[in-house]
Amino acid sequence: MTAAPIAVALDAPDLETAARWATLVTPHVSTVKVGLELYLRYGPDVVASVRGASRVQVFLDLKLHDIPATVRGAARAVARLKPSYLTVHAAGGPAMIRAAVEAAPSTKIAAVTVLTSLGDADLTAVGLAGPAPDAVRRLALLSVEAGAQALVCSPQE
Repeated sequence: MTAAPIAVALDAPDLETAARWATLVTPHVSTVKVGLELYLRYGPDVVASVRGASRVQVFLDLKLHDIPATVRGAARAVARLKPSYLTVHAAGGPAMIRAAVEAAPSTKIAAVTVLTSLGDADLTAVGLAGPAPDAVRRLALLSVEAGAQALVCSPQE
């Protein structure tokens, strides 16, 4: 059976559960996603554990957002783990996105446009004018122009 081009989020309570879930889904999907909470709790070991013997692609969803030099260093450190994808916040700007792309050339940098938890009032409060779909389009264009190879956004946008 060929794995479907689907990513499954491993939002598990512990490393053992995440590894077990990864083992169960990897015959059917191409990618597993490791989020910030699991990564911070278990560190780089979580990537090796969920990848296992299957060599499934790992989508490391850390949503990096800092000055370009810091994101460059973080992306370089994460690149040693060989994730297929690493997320950054598009709102960090083109220089930050470029820094991640340059620091992790073998990893696809995925730019997160607008968090689904943010409504129009929230976007205005943080300086992203206009309704969410407009902000998503602006951030998506900025991200692609800066070298991001993938985008993360709501299916409504």
